[in-house]
Amino acid sequence: MDSPTSETTSPPPAVTGPFVGAIDEGTTSARFIIFRAGTDEIVCFHQIEVESIFQKEGWCEQDPMALMKTVNECIVGACKKLEAVGGKVEEIITIGITNQRESTVVWDRQTGQPLVNAIIWLDNRTTSTVEELLETIPNNTRNINYLRPLCGLPLSPYFSGVKLRWLRDNVPVVSQAMERGTAMFGTIDTWLMYNLTGGKDLGVHKTDVTNASRTMLMNIETLQWDPNLLKFFGLPKSILPEICSSAELYGNIAQGVLKGISISSVLGDQQAALVGQQCLTKGQAKATYGTGCFLLYNTGPSIVHSQHGLLTTVGYQLGRKAAPFYALEGSVSIAGAAFNWLRDNINLIQNSGQIETMASTVDNSLDVYFVPAFNGLYAPYWNQDARGVICGLSEETTSEHIVRATLEAVCFQVRDILDSMHKDCKIPLAKLMVDGGMTVNNLFLQLQSDLVGIQVLRAKIAETTALGAAMAAYKAIESRYQMEAPLSKSGPREAIKPSISTTDRNLRYQKWKMAIERSLNWETSTLSYGEREAFDGA
Repeated sequence: MDSPTSETTSPPPAVTGPFVGAIDEGTTSARFIIFRAGTDEIVCFHQIEVESIFQKEGWCEQDPMALMKTVNECIVGACKKLEAVGGKVEEIITIGITNQRESTVVWDRQTGQPLVNAIIWLDNRTTSTVEELLETIPNNTRNINYLRPLCGLPLSPYFSGVKLRWLRDNVPVVSQAMERGTAMFGTIDTWLMYNLTGGKDLGVHKTDVTNASRTMLMNIETLQWDPNLLKFFGLPKSILPEICSSAELYGNIAQGVLKGISISSVLGDQQAALVGQQCLTKGQAKATYGTGCFLLYNTGPSIVHSQHGLLTTVGYQLGRKAAPFYALEGSVSIAGAAFNWLRDNINLIQNSGQIETMASTVDNSLDVYFVPAFNGLYAPYWNQDARGVICGLSEETTSEHIVRATLEAVCFQVRDILDSMHKDCKIPLAKLMVDGGMTVNNLFLQLQSDLVGIQVLRAKIAETTALGAAMAAYKAIESRYQMEAPLSKSGPREAIKPSISTTDRNLRYQKWKMAIERSLNWETSTLSYGEREAFDGA
């Protein structure tokens, strides 16, 4: 018979702090995650979906007030869960913020209320604005890279500066507020901070270098708002937030369950994943696999202007006096979304759980190659007239071969970008850090390693974006952390190594390139040259 003090009747030990919180405000959901400070251990979290508004074809908006409400509800929900496992909210010592990038909010300085819905990063209403701006480039060159030396980015509908210009030209309440000096602009991080720290009464108006680097308004070298860029876009400096490093004290939360707790880090979502993966050394790279795939390559303190279709961006700056680290970025538009197409459009699979099982029943793709260029190709091709193709079909081809070819398509697109990064940086990549939903698929990671020819290291946890924000926040208040030391304590990562020969790898890549060639120039675009170039540059 068990005694009253036996293990079977003992309650689980309460979790103890200190803790660090992270707001992760994405395109489709918001989360507040609580980590044990200085580690990658998640104590609890709360997540709520975010609603988007599609007023017209190609438009995507979100209600800034609804975003703020959702974030506050996530904070309250996570704190209740912390208390439920015996933790204390007062042991949360600081929080960080990571956010969807480029999305644009404009609000009134006097009322603190948004003047218009937030224009989300993927909204493409500004294609006509890009065309108008191209007309102003000297010598009628219509060069989408005209501003690259200053901001690192091509002229594109996606970046915040273009969205702001559209709002100035098309929304009278915004243009009038700009003229009066009462308009305030921010990306999502700025809007959240402004409200958390007091809004119209006491709220801070700040952003960090990673988010500012996606506006086309910040000088990539000085890390300050550039008067020449502001003049080009016709925007007043009075609307802009103060640019800070990614890890410093931004302000304190003014009310609610976290009242008095500091906000001490801000990072755009992909840069936060770079930090969360601890790619803090020049030559390291990470890939985040979701609907699409984003790759960032740490170029160190050096700015590398890509000659091979990549974007130059700020990777992070971990402290006001710390050197900024830069990155090259490449994006794959269709990664996990290709499997949604297999499921929803041609009923080849019923759910994502079948993918690995089906692909594992065959030894190879039987020379089937799938280029999922449903809306054109992104980096490094930037061909908006490309369309999806499946090549190499034979009488022996089965649905399993096509599923496996779809996995390989993501891997080949990643190789395309990594090859461009190598050409730009001249530094061979030894390993690739990976995270995101697709990385639960073991076969996929083996294929990725095989087809790029390097080790692939899977993140220990899926929440690397939030982890990066938490790590940077803890570093800002923990003076004992040095740049060369790991920013979080974690165990060894699982490493997947290549299992095929270089000859086999290169032969398969040559056939992928053949499939790419067959996907090009299928769509006869009705856009003008400038519109196509502007869209392609995104």
